[in-house]
Amino acid sequence: MSGARSVVTRARRVVVKIGSRTLAADADVFARLARAVAGARARGKGVVIVSSGAIALGVKKLGYRARPKEIAKLQAAAAAGQSLLMRAYEEAFGAEDLAVAQVLLTHADLSDRVRANNAREALGALLEAGAVPVLNENDSVAVEEIKFGDNDALSSMVVPLVDADLLVLLSDVEGLLDARGERVPVVHDIEAEAMPLVRKSKSDVGTGGMGSKLEAARRANLAGAHVVIADARRPDVVGRILAGDDVGTLFLSEARRISAKKHWIAFTLRPRGDVVLDEGATRAVRERGKSVLAVGVLGIRGDFAEGDAVRVLDARGAEIGRGLSKTDARTAAAVAGPGKTGDAVVVVHRDDLVVW
Repeated sequence: MSGARSVVTRARRVVVKIGSRTLAADADVFARLARAVAGARARGKGVVIVSSGAIALGVKKLGYRARPKEIAKLQAAAAAGQSLLMRAYEEAFGAEDLAVAQVLLTHADLSDRVRANNAREALGALLEAGAVPVLNENDSVAVEEIKFGDNDALSSMVVPLVDADLLVLLSDVEGLLDARGERVPVVHDIEAEAMPLVRKSKSDVGTGGMGSKLEAARRANLAGAHVVIADARRPDVVGRILAGDDVGTLFLSEARRISAKKHWIAFTLRPRGDVVLDEGATRAVRERGKSVLAVGVLGIRGDFAEGDAVRVLDARGAEIGRGLSKTDARTAAAVAGPGKTGDAVVVVHRDDLVVW
C-alpha cells in the first residue's frame, strides 16, 4: 500500500456508484458488490450505493432493440427496469444478511434546500439502522434528468449529503488512461493532470463517460472526499480499494474544501441568470472574498428571483463563481453601476457565494 492510498483505508463513509453498462452486462456484479459491502460494514464503514441500470434493464424487459431516444420510452424503460434492479440488489444483499433500501431522487429533490435536508436525514436514519441505501434518479418521472443528468453527477451530490469521505466510481474501465493507454495510479490536480486525457464516450447504454466521471471527482474532491475510478469487473474491486491496493485511479481531495451549503449552491442548483462585474469588483470578490455589491455590477442577464442561483462573471464573460441572489433581476438591474442610490445594495452575499 502506497502512502497516497493510505488515505482510502481511513474512509468511514463511502459512496459507491456503479454504471449501467456493467450492470446490464454482468449479472454476477451484484453478488460481488454485496460481499464487498458486507466486508466494509464489518470494518465499521457506512456504505451508500448510487446505482444506474434501471433504463438498461427495462430496455431488455420491454424488448427494445436499443436504448430509445424518445422521452416517453425512456420513462417506460425506467419504470419497467427499476423493479428488476432492486430485486437483484435484494437477493444479492439478502444473501449477506444486509437490508437494502430504495431511494429515488430527482434534481428537484436536491435543489430544494428543505427537501435536500429531508433526504439527508432519511439517509442518515437508514445508515444508522444498518441498511444500505440504493439511490437512483427517478427517471420514470424526471424528464429533464433523463435528458441532461447522469448518476456520476448524482453521486457527487450525495457525497456532502451523507458526509462521505470516499467516492468510488465503478465502470467498465480500469481507471483514467494516459496518452499511451496506461492506467494513471494517482491524480493530484484534476484540471491539470486529468482533463487533457479525456476521450469522448461512445456508449449507447450509459450516459456518463470519463468526462462526467472526472467532473464528479472534481466536485467530490471539493466536498472533501477522495475518489477512485475503477473497473467493476475486477474480482473484489471494492474490497481491494478499501484495503489501499493500487487499483484504479485515485483522485486526492484538495486541501481546500467547501461547505455542504456552498457545494449545493455551486453544483446542485441551476443558475437562472448572470451578474457581470467590473474589474474592481472582480478583484474584490476573487482576491478579498467580498460580497457582490451593486456598485460593481456592469450588467444583469436572465430573469431570476430573490434566492435563485446566479453565475458571477467578469467583464470578459468568464465565470468566476456562483451564488444566491439577494434580489430579483429587475431590482438588481435598476441599482447596478456606480452613482446609483443602491450602490451599497448586496446582490450576492459572500456567505452565499462560491468563487472558483
